[in-house]
Amino acid sequence: MKKFIHVKLLLKITQEYVNSHFTFAFSLLFSLLFLAYSYNYTTHSWRPIVLLFFAIYALTTLYIGWLNLRIKRDLTKFSEIQAGTRRFGYPLLLTLLSGNIFATSFAFVILSNKKTAEYTFAVYAFITQIFIFGIGAFNLFKPYVTNLFLLAMGIFLILACFYAVMIVLCAKYVTTTYAPKWMFIPSIILLLATVTGNLFATLLGYSLLQKARQVNPSAIEKWQTIWHKILRNTMAVFGLFFIIFMFSLSVTSNWTFEYDFAIENNYSALLQAPSLEYPLGTDNFGRDLFSRIVFGAQISLIVGFFSTIIPALVGGTLGALSGYYGKTTDNLIMRSLDILYAIPGILLAIAIIAAFGANTVNLIIALSVGAIPTYARTMRASVMQLANFEFVESARALGASDTAIIFKHIVPNSLAPMIVKATLTIGGAVISTSSLSFLGLGIEPHIPEWGNILKVGSTYLETHSYVAIFPGLCIMLLVLSFNFFGDGLRDALDPKSN
Repeated sequence: MKKFIHVKLLLKITQEYVNSHFTFAFSLLFSLLFLAYSYNYTTHSWRPIVLLFFAIYALTTLYIGWLNLRIKRDLTKFSEIQAGTRRFGYPLLLTLLSGNIFATSFAFVILSNKKTAEYTFAVYAFITQIFIFGIGAFNLFKPYVTNLFLLAMGIFLILACFYAVMIVLCAKYVTTTYAPKWMFIPSIILLLATVTGNLFATLLGYSLLQKARQVNPSAIEKWQTIWHKILRNTMAVFGLFFIIFMFSLSVTSNWTFEYDFAIENNYSALLQAPSLEYPLGTDNFGRDLFSRIVFGAQISLIVGFFSTIIPALVGGTLGALSGYYGKTTDNLIMRSLDILYAIPGILLAIAIIAAFGANTVNLIIALSVGAIPTYARTMRASVMQLANFEFVESARALGASDTAIIFKHIVPNSLAPMIVKATLTIGGAVISTSSLSFLGLGIEPHIPEWGNILKVGSTYLETHSYVAIFPGLCIMLLVLSFNFFGDGLRDALDPKSN
């Protein structure tokens, strides 16, 4: 009985076993989606390329299912995964060519039995870079893209090779508390690679720099603990990957995509079906849907981030002042914010845009104003809890000013719930952006933005459904990613979690 309980607990906590189930489920789901989309009900014909992807994903699902049984057998018999089983992860690396991020990440997980945070960062930095290279490679079939296209693609390929080398080095030399001093040089290169928007490289460079310098062991341990908790959450990791991937694609799109394809009308290619030249087809003005969705990610992320950061700063400041001073100040600030909170956020945004016009800046302001009260309440609750702690009394006794106490001692210790709230609500900001654009009250109609693209696609749902399906999927995946990562971050920053 004791052995059975031990085996059951081992299966539950083993990362490879848990990831294999997630990978199997998602590969099965996507294979079914490819099967459903492989038949064109309008022309009553099959789509050969989609059928090919269905076959690849179906075979991958069967392979993962078999490997899952082998992992379970090893854990049951030997309490660890055998080296022979781990070698079966190498064929799964080929799934990167089909865009199966779930199977590829599982392959890297099972290949190494020493999985530090740096190893995971290196893996996802490599996968992100390969995806960026693959997305840009579709433009090879266009007659012209940009002057920087070949140079940028070469840089992306070099960076992908560099990240692959870092995967090997992290697996071989980096532990949970130590990195060789010579890792200082590649960590600087990784930090410089931030210009491509690949934030996994930034996280990897910063973490290696901390371990190589060994300046503050307690800070290193705290950093590692937080990331260990986040990386244990498979859905949070996938959410973080999609967010960073979309951010990196937004940063690099100007180097590998031509903006004219997204905004210029091409009446000789109206409503073209997906092809090599137009991977996602064209809309009713002949504009390349692929380019429009890529450039639309820039606007969705910019509006989403700024309409979250601005109310967090303004509301956080008001909430900190309200919670620290209390009484008259608290009543004055919070009652004023209650009036603002009584107005529905989307209605307030519509009123502001209707009054000042529809553009990106006004949209950010409109979405920010309505979100200020929620951030103020969150910060106020944290500050009121911390205001009576001993470290605050000590700072006051040493003659520190109220401003120094609030912004140097109390606010830094209240940031965790604010960060979690911002991560969880930024998805709502993306939805609001797309919703207002869909209604014609957000970004100007000619500018590529996911809500604008979806509005056009809604007219052709029966005849050319892809015009609405692709931007809708992007909105859904980005919002889900922020929610998944927000949940993982909340669990990691919760002091009660183990």
